[in-house]
Amino acid sequence: MAVRWLCSLFGKPFDGAKRGNMDHEHQHQQQHHPGRPHSFPQQTPPTQPQPRPFSYFTSFPGFPGGVGLSPGQHPSLARLAELQAEVATFGPAVCSFSGLTSDRQYKRLERELSRLQVEVDQVETEGRAELQAARKRVAGEVEGLLRYLEGNANHPSRLAVEALAQEARGLLLTGIVEPHRQGLPPGGTEELLQALQDVAMRLAQVKTGGSVPLRKARYRALTRVCAVQEVLEGSTQVRTLPLSNETHEAVQAINIAMETLSGARCQLVALLMGLNDSQGTHGNTQTHAQTQTHTHLARDLTHLQLSLDALDVSTDAAVRNYRKQVVEEINALLKHLDMEEEGDNTHRYDLTHNDSIREIEAIRGRVSELRWEVLRQGIAGQGAELQSLLTRLDQVDTGRNPCIREARRRSVLELQAVVTFIDLQGALWQWMQQQQQQQREQTPQRPPLEAVWRVLASLAELQAQVLGFDGKRSDKSYMVLEELLTKRLLDLDAVDPQGDAETKAARKQAVKYAQNILNYLDMKTDEWEY
Repeated sequence: MAVRWLCSLFGKPFDGAKRGNMDHEHQHQQQHHPGRPHSFPQQTPPTQPQPRPFSYFTSFPGFPGGVGLSPGQHPSLARLAELQAEVATFGPAVCSFSGLTSDRQYKRLERELSRLQVEVDQVETEGRAELQAARKRVAGEVEGLLRYLEGNANHPSRLAVEALAQEARGLLLTGIVEPHRQGLPPGGTEELLQALQDVAMRLAQVKTGGSVPLRKARYRALTRVCAVQEVLEGSTQVRTLPLSNETHEAVQAINIAMETLSGARCQLVALLMGLNDSQGTHGNTQTHAQTQTHTHLARDLTHLQLSLDALDVSTDAAVRNYRKQVVEEINALLKHLDMEEEGDNTHRYDLTHNDSIREIEAIRGRVSELRWEVLRQGIAGQGAELQSLLTRLDQVDTGRNPCIREARRRSVLELQAVVTFIDLQGALWQWMQQQQQQQREQTPQRPPLEAVWRVLASLAELQAQVLGFDGKRSDKSYMVLEELLTKRLLDLDAVDPQGDAETKAARKQAVKYAQNILNYLDMKTDEWEY
């Protein structure tokens, strides 16, 4: 009976994945630990230098409002006011820039700011303290923008995003684009999709520290990889085979459209990933050649769609269905031609505005309330609501976004940890009742099995502490919990089943439970962020 309770308890999907790798779908070890799940809305400030505000001159005579001029103002102050106003015009562009030092926009901003820096230095101060102070402030503002611009472009997370984007480009160049240019069919699409999924997951785990430019860069790269995945998956789906030209007079036109779509798909992949012949798209920069490719591809697909719509297939249901499938694929390709605009939409790259994330956060908030109720008041009455919350999480639309999918997975593990804790408390109570019954009946005891249940009782107390833990890995309490959990694993290893199958099975389940608590503790204290 004890084993039946344990098997029922640990048959639940609270597994926390393997320790050190919280992604149960992808077995690639990450080198960094992406913000603990209990602090999604909190963001740490970016580590790169921040631009200074554009209102330094409000405290200086002759600089009302920062850029205003007064009658009879000193020429040097007037010139500094003009330069300060020009610096302010570059502030928004610098703060929103999310590209690299090789981008044309970066070079333009750097060139203009360097020019302003020189012009500020050339303003004559005549040795007057107020003029020197004003010039120093303007120079500091220009220098701050230059540092911020360079810091964003060279930030380790920005370089990590670019390295992963380049990895995806390499995969697609070899597997899709080059074969198309050589007139060969693409090969190994399933393997390519798996490799792209791995890149997408690693992109989702790049830390941004709350920096808008870094979030923007990560989002742009991630949306393109996900879009390419969707395009390629569309080409691998089982569809009706091309019909014979003799089936209907419109079939030949539809077959030609299908052949055209194969080439359009490769062009779209190249366009999304910057693999066209110009090789010139990075960040917000879009070359003239890419603009032309985008326009031509959109026009060709639209014309193809119109020509299919004009076909008269009303007399044959099979041909009508065949045309419908081709038109649906054209629509799917057209949908991805506006990817350039998505990276500039704050509500997209800042997932705090995402409806799915809001739903996940609302569920997490309720799970947190129930967790504290369980820890303070006991275990009765919360099981049904927790199961309903789990159903709600299963219904959250992740939209193929690895960040949202990971947020949902972690929320599921949080919920399952509470469910498992409640179930273990119930199993321990039943075990105690059984022990008392055996003592009354003077039934022979089994010390090895009792040792396993004593460890489980200790693990239940430790899990209560883990559920309530809200710290970091550097905290002493974290290290104490980790050490105690490790000791419980050693205690279980020391239990000798003495050939008893029930004790052996119980020990195995208890070891799994201890490992799950350790995994959950790791997940609560890693640095993942969405």
